[in-house]
Amino acid sequence: MTCAERNSGSLPRVPTAKRALDLLLGTLGSIVLVPVMLFTAVVVWACMGWPLFFTQARPGLGGRSFRFIKFRTLTNARDAHGRLLPDAQRLTRCGRFLRRASLDEWPSVVNVLRGEMSLVGPRPLLMEYLPRYTREQARRMEVLPGITGWAQINGRNAISWEEKFALDVWYVDHWSVWLDLKIVFITAWKTVRGEDISPPGQEFAEPFGGAGRDATKAGPHE
Repeated sequence: MTCAERNSGSLPRVPTAKRALDLLLGTLGSIVLVPVMLFTAVVVWACMGWPLFFTQARPGLGGRSFRFIKFRTLTNARDAHGRLLPDAQRLTRCGRFLRRASLDEWPSVVNVLRGEMSLVGPRPLLMEYLPRYTREQARRMEVLPGITGWAQINGRNAISWEEKFALDVWYVDHWSVWLDLKIVFITAWKTVRGEDISPPGQEFAEPFGGAGRDATKAGPHE
């Protein structure tokens, strides 16, 4: 997907049923999980102080940028030259706990209620990845990005970028309300059971360098 195509003003349509499901489950979830959100906010504040949230520009529907939000899990530790240390070195024990329990993801419900994300869809990655996608991989942006998705319940960081993108495109081609509900329930089940949790040292996916290229150094992306 080229820059011109992203800025042309013509975006794929979000199905009404998908938007209704997002509003229903997103609203219920944000109400029911208020105590969990408050607990998580206290944990982040106690371990890392302010700010509580990590925000960053991410590509949404059609590659258009939005401000992605989640609880912070990384410190702002820097080296002697003022450069941020690698993600793995800035991940605290509290941050690792939040990631393992997926508690850091819940503020993204705000993005869902705003219509910038869906509960289910391909993960919103980095803006700098956009020109590295093949035309087929770029099809993952034909739907709203999601908090969870088909790739997340089928391997998460344990599978390659090519496999993730293939799963994302499969989701684009096979979307239905029932598929979204299935993914939501499987995600909840796996979270409760602690399944598909990345082992220590593998909490972060390797940066995506593009088809047929080595991974390049990416910026902080939580």
